[in-house]
Amino acid sequence: MGKTGSVTWIKIKGRKGQTRLVPEKRQRYKKPGPNQKYTSRGKKRRRIARSPKSIVGVKE
Repeated sequence: MGKTGSVTWIKIKGRKGQTRLVPEKRQRYKKPGPNQKYTSRGKKRRRIARSPKSIVGVKE
């Protein structure tokens, strides 16, 4: 566990234009939805690359 307030939050723009906060280490990747959860070989996919345009910036 980290110290209180040690997480840096990043603003991410969603598909419909709304913004939300994600931890800084998740800014380049996103979790797959139910349809993209597994690869064609049947292995579980852990993360999908996020579009660079969706990263808005650091929360102030």
